[in-house]
Amino acid sequence: MTTTREPQPATASAAEAPDSQTVSTGRLTRITQHPLFVVTTALIVLFVGFTVVNGPTFIGVPNIRNMLLAGSIILLLAIGITYVIVTAGFDLSVGSVLVFSGVLSVVAMRAVGAEGWPAALLGLVVALAAGAALGAINGALVAYADLNAIIVTLGTLGAALGLAQVVTGGQDLNDVPPVMADFGVDRVLGVPLVVVVAALVALIAGIVLRSTAFGRHTYAIGSNKEAAVRAGIPVKRHLTTVYLISGLLAGLAGWLSLAVYGTTNIAGHSLDALSGATAALLGGASLFGGIGTVAGTVIGNAIPVVLASGLVIAGLQSFWQQAVTGVVLIGAVYLDRIRRLRRTVRRPKR
Repeated sequence: MTTTREPQPATASAAEAPDSQTVSTGRLTRITQHPLFVVTTALIVLFVGFTVVNGPTFIGVPNIRNMLLAGSIILLLAIGITYVIVTAGFDLSVGSVLVFSGVLSVVAMRAVGAEGWPAALLGLVVALAAGAALGAINGALVAYADLNAIIVTLGTLGAALGLAQVVTGGQDLNDVPPVMADFGVDRVLGVPLVVVVAALVALIAGIVLRSTAFGRHTYAIGSNKEAAVRAGIPVKRHLTTVYLISGLLAGLAGWLSLAVYGTTNIAGHSLDALSGATAALLGGASLFGGIGTVAGTVIGNAIPVVLASGLVIAGLQSFWQQAVTGVVLIGAVYLDRIRRLRRTVRRPKR
């Protein structure tokens, strides 16, 4: 008796195997939706647009140098804020910490005569120490006292700014050593030294966040704090360190700001925290934690700087910078929400 074999159905893997065109389309979609691609494209469009509108003035060497200098100070703050946001926290105090650190730096340099590199280096140490101390206080209150990060850093914002005004009597201090002022204008191959310092800090911070155990622990805490505790990560100590780093970078920014502008400029840093947060969020960091890169922050930081410079050269008052910063920040938060919704609803096809 002859047995007739029934045809076997195609295997699921063969039936459902996507063709090369589908794979390419999916890969292209992921690339075009990646935060770095989006923010880089937006930056290029802005730069080209302002170049067309403002002409040679916008792309001239003096304006490019001014944008780099302005962006470098904010970038240091934005890097610290990026670390904090990755842990699902927030730091509103960096602008006031910058001011307070700069004020104490000038006071220390004035006490030793404010001359030469010994005085300037003393001012740097004092600025870093002041920033780190305020950052550590923020971190301890958030991690060990379990207080809300926004409330804590909002309180530090007011306290640091108030103390700076108490120390100075509400007046800006201008006693900056000549060598420090020279550092603020010196260049390497045409690039300001301050920009070089900011770039080196960004490079180191990016490597630490991306390629070290400290960075992995930072992402783990932001993704799931309880799981990080169960995994043996010292969450409270780590959070304190992250806020300390944010304060330390704000202290460095305070010293560099003195070198560039020659004054404490107490009233000139009210929007620094918002600008730094905008840079981090535009660069792909999520307010819900666990996501963010220093590379994205570097590119995101350039957008408000280019916007402000382009609008001023176009003839708008400098006060528009505040409005632009606010609008861009709202847009960055909205983009973060859209990205989160996409990650939530995205499911593999069956």
